[in-house]
Amino acid sequence: MNNLAVRFITGVFFVAAIVVCFLNVRAMALLFALITGLTIWEYCGLVNAIKGVKVNQLICTVAGVYLFLAVFCFASDMTPSAVFIPYLLSVIYLMISELYLKNENPVNSWAYTMLSQMYIALPLSMVSVLAFSRQQGTSEVVYTYIIPLSVFILLWCSDTGAYCAGSLFGKHKLFPRVSPGKTWEGSIGGGVLAMVAAGLIGWLTKGTSNDIGMSLPGWIGMAVVVVIFGTWGDLVESLFKRTLGIKDSGNILPGHGGMLDRFDSSLMAIPATVLYLYTLSLL
Repeated sequence: MNNLAVRFITGVFFVAAIVVCFLNVRAMALLFALITGLTIWEYCGLVNAIKGVKVNQLICTVAGVYLFLAVFCFASDMTPSAVFIPYLLSVIYLMISELYLKNENPVNSWAYTMLSQMYIALPLSMVSVLAFSRQQGTSEVVYTYIIPLSVFILLWCSDTGAYCAGSLFGKHKLFPRVSPGKTWEGSIGGGVLAMVAAGLIGWLTKGTSNDIGMSLPGWIGMAVVVVIFGTWGDLVESLFKRTLGIKDSGNILPGHGGMLDRFDSSLMAIPATVLYLYTLSLL
C-alpha cells in the first residue's frame, strides 16, 4: 500500500474518531484524555534525547491527563475548584525534585518539564471550556459539542484549502526559515475555505438546539482566529522539530507522523478560540 493510501485511510479514521467522540460527552472526555497522555508522552521522549535534559516522563504525562480531567470535571460543574490541588502539588514536586536529582542541566529540564504542561496539557484541557457553558438565566451547565467540533472542522478546512491553493498558486514563502513548504497563497486559500465553512456552520445551526447565539460575522471572526493561530501552532511545532533535528514527532499515526504532528495547530487554536468567545461573552 502506497503512502498516499495509508495517509488517506489514517486521516479518515482520525476525522471519524474526533467527530464521533464529540457526540457523546463521556467519549469526548476519554478520547481527549488519551490524546493528552499520548502527546505528552511523545513530547517527553523527544526532549529527553536532548543532551543534559531529563524530564520525568511518567509524572509529566499523569499530571497532564489529570489536568485535562480536572478541567473537564470543573467545567461540567461536577467538582469544586479544589480538584486542581493535586495537579498544583504535582507541578510543585516537578520543580522541587530538580534540587535533588543532580541533572546535568536542571534549568533546561525545568523549562522542558513546564513546557509539557503549558504547551500541551493546558491547551488540550481547554476543549472542555469550549464544550460546557451555563444557560442564560439559569445556573445549569450544558454540554454543547458544536464549538469544539467546529474548531477542528475549521482547522481541517484550513489545511485542505492551504494544500490546494498552495499547490496551484503558491509562490511566496510564508515562513521559509521554519517551514519552507508553506506559502502566503496557501494560507489565504485555507483562510477563505475556513471562513466559508464557518458561515455554513453558523447558517446550519441557527435556530436549532446547537445554536450558540453567535452571529454570522462572529462565526467568520472565529474562523479567522482559528486559521491564524492554527498556522502559528503549526509553525511553532516545526520550529520545535527543527531545534531537535527531526522530521516527524513520531510514527503512531501512519502517514501522519506523531501526535504533535497531528495536533500542533489545535494547541494554539483552542486557547485562542476560548479567548475569542470570552471576548464575545459566549462562554
